Amino acid sequence: QVQLVESGGGLVQAGGSLRLSCAASGRTFSSYAMGWFRQAPGKEREFVAAISGSGGSTYYADSVKGRFTISRDNAERTVRLQMNSLNPEDTAVYYCAAARSLSLILQSRCDYWGQGTQVTVSS
Repeated sequence: QVQLVESGGGLVQAGGSLRLSCAASGRTFSSYAMGWFRQAPGKEREFVAAISGSGGSTYYADSVKGRFTISRDNAERTVRLQMNSLNPEDTAVYYCAAARSLSLILQSRCDYWGQGTQVTVSS
């Protein structure tokens, strides 16, 4: 069983930065690929970024490539999402998720989800 708790959301002006964190419980954190997803009002949830269990592989949605960076610290059981050059289209609830493989993350077939943290970017 893995529990995920996101933090770090908030209100930021366009062009600004935020760093989201996701703290995980459980001793098998490093065996899970981790991902970030987001859901804007009236829209479906979409993939944002993913990282392998070792941290050696990362994937990004085209819409955030070059602006967002996903990282993990297995010793601290934490995954982070550094978001730079934010724009109003990035406004959404951001969710952390865990799955047994990167391919499952990319298919949104995740075993565990956090409760989400709101990110609002003002123009």
